[in-house]
Amino acid sequence: MKNLSVTTFIHILFSVAIAILIATFLLFLSWDKDRHKIEEYKRYQLISITFLSNLQQDIDHKKLEKLYKELHVREVAKENISALKKDIEAKAVTIFSGGSSLGRVRVFKLQDKKYIYVQRMEHNLMLQDNRPENYFFEIAVALGIFLIGLLLLLYLAVLKKLYPLKTLHKQIQKFAKGDMKTRITYLYDDEIGKIAKSFDDAIVHINELSTSKNLFMRNLMHELKTPITKGRIVVEMMDDEGTKKVLVRAFERMNELISELAEIERVTTQSFEPNFEYVTLSDICKESKELLMTQSSCIKTEIQDLALTTDKKLMTLVIKNLIDNGMKYGHDKCVMIANEGKIIQVISKGDALPHPLTYYTEPFSQAEKRSSGFGLGLYIVDSILLKLGYRLGYKHEEGKNIFMLVPMKE
Repeated sequence: MKNLSVTTFIHILFSVAIAILIATFLLFLSWDKDRHKIEEYKRYQLISITFLSNLQQDIDHKKLEKLYKELHVREVAKENISALKKDIEAKAVTIFSGGSSLGRVRVFKLQDKKYIYVQRMEHNLMLQDNRPENYFFEIAVALGIFLIGLLLLLYLAVLKKLYPLKTLHKQIQKFAKGDMKTRITYLYDDEIGKIAKSFDDAIVHINELSTSKNLFMRNLMHELKTPITKGRIVVEMMDDEGTKKVLVRAFERMNELISELAEIERVTTQSFEPNFEYVTLSDICKESKELLMTQSSCIKTEIQDLALTTDKKLMTLVIKNLIDNGMKYGHDKCVMIANEGKIIQVISKGDALPHPLTYYTEPFSQAEKRSSGFGLGLYIVDSILLKLGYRLGYKHEEGKNIFMLVPMKE
């Protein structure tokens, strides 16, 4: 029940309620039909006993008229009896038959009318049942239909009231997929309207924060680039090679940080879409080495060349960052690139990571002793892989750290 949607729960609730109401109504009709039959049988039994016992005597017409009135019957005119008997023989259905040693009584149903035939020796009476129509059954049927109809109307009204939630859900999904221009609209000031307004206010606030963040990041990177460039020029003029080397490396790391921050801003934007194309794994590995700007012979590849559908630039950046991490933190500063089918592996010798992988995919988090980086490498890798349909995996085997790029469909 916890996982049922509100709409499904309402469907089930009203379906059960309507089913129970219909079942109760049908049971009532069945009970009322049986009750009516029993009541009718008792009535005709009373008529039978009353007339057979009274016709035994020399009863006067006044007393007979009184009986007619009490039992709600009337005598059929003598001139009509002959024709009526023919119709009864041809079309009527016997619904009651009873009597005693004194005589017999039979009740016939002809069309919508009922006739009572009393037969005792020389006394024969043809009576028409004149009991007032009982509308209890019709009222019960009308009430049942009304209640079922009312429940159906309530069901439709509730569904109509909840329908705007579907529209609200679609608008929220559009925003979640990166459509920052989405606006939530709702006409009425009910609970759903208040939720819609609150979410619309949140969208406006998020857009303002996003705009402010983007402006801040761009201004920050622009303002940092200028002094770094000036500082690098001044450093190149220094005579002390030792100090010059340290400062050049510091400025290079600052440039790297700015580049990483710019890439994070670009990749983590909701509206960002990778440029997918067909590339080979060997081309990506080659360009990754070129990005590192190193001639190190410690970067080896043992790959079965593989065709990929991915963003070449982003996948190259991913492999480059993983190679860079392996060279920085590996025991022998060497890295191996391999693959097992569609799973790409970047392998380096080293101790197992002391924290779960999720610790390192958070921005600005790194192991206590890893002070040479900014803690953004794996965060950028993980962010890019999510956009490319991969996930970052990790395992430690035989003294080696193995980072894996695993397709989501694997």
